[in-house]
Amino acid sequence: MTDFAEDMAVGVEEEFHIVDLATRQLVPRAGLLLQQLRSDHFTQELQRSVLETGTTPRTRLEDLAGELTGLRADAVAAAEGLGLGIAAAGTVPLLDPEAMKISPDPRYEQMLDDYQVLAREQLICGTQVHAEVRDRDLAVAVTHRLGPWLPPLLALSCSSPYWMGADTGYASFRSMVWQRWPTAGPAERFESADEYDAMVRELVRSGVISDPGMLYFDVRPSAHVPTVELRLCDSCPRIDDIVLIAGLFRALVTRELHALTTGAPTPLDPGTVRPELVRAASWRAARSGLDGELVDPVEGVPKPARTVVTRLLEGLRPQLEAYGDWALVSSLATEALDRSGSAARQREAFRRAGRLTDVVDLVLAETRSRTRPASPCAAAAGR
Repeated sequence: MTDFAEDMAVGVEEEFHIVDLATRQLVPRAGLLLQQLRSDHFTQELQRSVLETGTTPRTRLEDLAGELTGLRADAVAAAEGLGLGIAAAGTVPLLDPEAMKISPDPRYEQMLDDYQVLAREQLICGTQVHAEVRDRDLAVAVTHRLGPWLPPLLALSCSSPYWMGADTGYASFRSMVWQRWPTAGPAERFESADEYDAMVRELVRSGVISDPGMLYFDVRPSAHVPTVELRLCDSCPRIDDIVLIAGLFRALVTRELHALTTGAPTPLDPGTVRPELVRAASWRAARSGLDGELVDPVEGVPKPARTVVTRLLEGLRPQLEAYGDWALVSSLATEALDRSGSAARQREAFRRAGRLTDVVDLVLAETRSRTRPASPCAAAAGR
């Protein structure tokens, strides 16, 4: 690996739904919950029904898994003491839209005034992964190159088949809700940080967005820390899936940075990357997740999800081995492909008795559960 990537840290921001344990409905209780939690790791989001937590930057995936587990344990313990539950999923099926409220913050209140139903219906949760890139020009240049490789990561995270009490037919309907924002979607190509920042200033000047934090690209140079930030994925009930996505994303960033700085070949010519095709591939991933076909990033044709994810993994083996991640990430990928994804598990929970409360209970249980002792992630974290 090149020098700047040898110690590339990764961090994760998780968003959680807050539900009432008696009714299993989404409830606007984040403010009450935050009074019980550490302000350095937990914060509010646009909706009062959402809690956000963030890890410290980690170079070892095992350490990242351990911190994610600890933060979840803190949130779950605080919530259960208040009769509340913490649900890590893109959406939850039970809610009263009339009871939902925006967090008390001038920025959020302005967003509600500006965007109306988009803000009111922002009842979704995502997982954001940050990969450290200290050079901002490189951070900007690499974002466009990453686009075609991200839909398989979305497929690994899909956990939002239900919306407003109904099955949407999608594995990640959160993605469809998110795409309504004016700056959501694939990133265009920018040659420098100056060019990117000029675009941001033009958008702010247009009045459509109020600040750089409202650039909602699938992947972007962070507006506040020296990282490239993945924003495409649903919240994941299982910590193993977050660690898998974080490991793959760091390897992708490393590979593309190496190609940028050395001219080394990559499986896909970045000059052929078209945002329209990336958006189409992301839609395909949101539609069926791991249970159907994905668009092969290189060939541009549909292939079974297992084939696409396995090829992605194998193509990143040099980077994963350089970080010491190959054994863990390949094992987690095999496990993810061998079992059903979260969307399929939620549908199976509903099919057993036809109760959406069972769907919520499944997500709550998976969010509460520690990484299983038999899993590679738990074994590594325990060393």
